[in-house]
Amino acid sequence: MAEAQNSPENTVQGGPPPVGSNTTGSIAVAAESTVATRMSAPPSFDVADFPVPHGREEEWRFTPIERLKGLHDGTAEASGSLKAEVDAPEGVTLETVGRDDSRVGRAGTPVDRVAAQAFSSFEKATVVTVPKEAVLKEPVRVSLHGEGGVTYGHTVFEVKDFAEAVIVIDHTGDAVRAANVEFVLGDGAKLTVVSVQDWDDTAVHCSQHNALVGRDASFKSVVVTFGGDVVRLHPRVNYAGPGGEAEFYGLFFTDNGQHQEHRLFVDHDTPNCRSNVVYKGALQGAEAHAVWIGDVLIRAAATGTETYELNRNLVLTDGARVDSVPNLEIETGEIVGAGHASATGRFDDEQLFYLQARGIPEQEARRLVVRGFFAELVQQIGLPDVEKRLIEKIEAELEASV
Repeated sequence: MAEAQNSPENTVQGGPPPVGSNTTGSIAVAAESTVATRMSAPPSFDVADFPVPHGREEEWRFTPIERLKGLHDGTAEASGSLKAEVDAPEGVTLETVGRDDSRVGRAGTPVDRVAAQAFSSFEKATVVTVPKEAVLKEPVRVSLHGEGGVTYGHTVFEVKDFAEAVIVIDHTGDAVRAANVEFVLGDGAKLTVVSVQDWDDTAVHCSQHNALVGRDASFKSVVVTFGGDVVRLHPRVNYAGPGGEAEFYGLFFTDNGQHQEHRLFVDHDTPNCRSNVVYKGALQGAEAHAVWIGDVLIRAAATGTETYELNRNLVLTDGARVDSVPNLEIETGEIVGAGHASATGRFDDEQLFYLQARGIPEQEARRLVVRGFFAELVQQIGLPDVEKRLIEKIEAELEASV
């Protein structure tokens, strides 16, 4: 990876850049092109099929595996507790099932050792079902509060044909947590998922999110990450029929010493489907480290595909580091369009000057710039109480930096 000196912003757009040509300053590592879709082992539900990672593998080279508390090597035995509460509207069913239930594993297979360890270690899975043609007036709210120790989990959210739902998954407390989460959308279904990582500073959280999008169905994922010592999330999507749409939005605020990693994979294996990815992050403090990997694969059969992915990062202080890697593989030329972009930089001096010239103090001007940076993503949530909470969280983070 190329490191650079004092360049205000790095941008990659429309395709992979020449290796070593990107520079963003000593505070950040620039985007580069790698083929991260080629994992060191094929997907499997069996943890034994994955070698113990050492940090040199493509999918692990950015992750501080020594801080995973044994989730990666099998030494993390389930010894903790997690308080789980589900608040669902009338008509939504909640079941506890074993791993042999046909609905478990339908949306996707673990792609790394931690996800496979989670699948091998959970005792019972939770299945939440929204019935056919139901249009929920209130969101399904899932609260997961860590009470210490190691926990594993598996949850399946199934939204039947032509149903519409919003799901909020809220992570708080302290835990060493590995889990798989599945979203199965029937034909014509519409689902918005908001996953909030607001852990205590000592928590470790690794999770693979698998979405299977039916014919003409719409899936929107909004991932918000603030807390935790190490957070590594792996959202993925496949299409079960033509006409499917998937949108991925992410907001992360990486603080002093935190490692936050978001690794997305959009597998366009079906004709006439669409995807859009927008992730934005702000970083502050010594050894704050954010990683964003955006992988899009357009297979030969996926004619008529339209896709775009964007990652933007705002570095607020010296000592922070960003790794941003957009990847796009195209196996057919018969597509509507495809592209990607990545940008990392400091505050825009011109924006600050503009605001200060109109009598706004520097600290307030900085806050306004960051609020504007995140505004479009906060609005994607669509739940006033959650939006208010996140804005307050951003304000609290900014209070510590300016």
